[in-house]
Amino acid sequence: MAIINNIKAVTDALDCAMQRDPNVIVFGEDVGTEGGVFRATQGLAVKFGNDRCFNAPISEAMFAGVGLGMAMNGMKPVVEMQFEGLGLASLQNIFTNISRMRNRTRGKYTAPMVIRMPMGGGIRALEHHSEALEAVYAHIPGVQIVCPSTPYDTKGLILAAIDSPDPVIVVEPTKLYRAFKQEVPDEHYIVPIGEGYKIQEGNDLTVVTYGAQTVDCQKAIALLKETHPNATIDLIDLRSIKPWDKKMVIESVKKTGRLLVVHEAVKSFSVSAEIIATVNEECFEYIKAPLSRCTGYDVITPFDRGEGYFQVNPKKVLVKMQELLDFKF
Repeated sequence: MAIINNIKAVTDALDCAMQRDPNVIVFGEDVGTEGGVFRATQGLAVKFGNDRCFNAPISEAMFAGVGLGMAMNGMKPVVEMQFEGLGLASLQNIFTNISRMRNRTRGKYTAPMVIRMPMGGGIRALEHHSEALEAVYAHIPGVQIVCPSTPYDTKGLILAAIDSPDPVIVVEPTKLYRAFKQEVPDEHYIVPIGEGYKIQEGNDLTVVTYGAQTVDCQKAIALLKETHPNATIDLIDLRSIKPWDKKMVIESVKKTGRLLVVHEAVKSFSVSAEIIATVNEECFEYIKAPLSRCTGYDVITPFDRGEGYFQVNPKKVLVKMQELLDFKF
């Protein structure tokens, strides 16, 4: 066991996978000897050689296309997009080729590849370096999306993604890369894709979140004790955005009768919209208050001076929780 942060968990996951399987290849912008912009691949080129961890030209569309070609020919590429917003340049390949290869060839060819994308704000960066666009990618059939929030989940979900026979996009909250440390096993293990994690049990309100907002929600719950000392919260970290753990969420809402979905991405046509629509279909007779959400605003991610107004924070989450707990039909 080692006590590590999220960025080291990424490195350890890639190291572990590359040791186990010589077909695992890592490439992207500056990921070679430089170790990537966040140093997630630091030391891998030295350890495994430049033929297994190497730099690629600045062309995200090319990253995706070359990765698909590798995957179709028996390799297991792990492609790093420097930021999620920059990954939009690869969308054509993801949408029209990577996601469809299994179906298009009736299983003759598959795309067992991983695309890593640092995402979200909180690091005072420009718009394409701070966006949360997971819902854009989640709309594509044939692609899985995961978003770890802890070092344990980061390593386990990346290893699960590499083991998957189909393409997986791993979105990694940059705000959490060095935020805290956790004890993580040295050996290979996986966190199953599609399984959420119950951070804490409660009976009065279900809060569903993922990524950096798991921390915001825990802070908001602590603040809630001042105004609602007897309220208990069911806090769920989705971990997987697609597929998401419908069973866990639905069972929780049937118990609490209230739902708040929290994420930093914009509100409209979002992950929260999908979750709320599903819960409305499955749990309507159990609902005690309007299904609600706390999200980013429907605007372009602002420059760093406006970031604090745009981003979700514990106080915003707290206000939403108080509204739901106080609501009466």
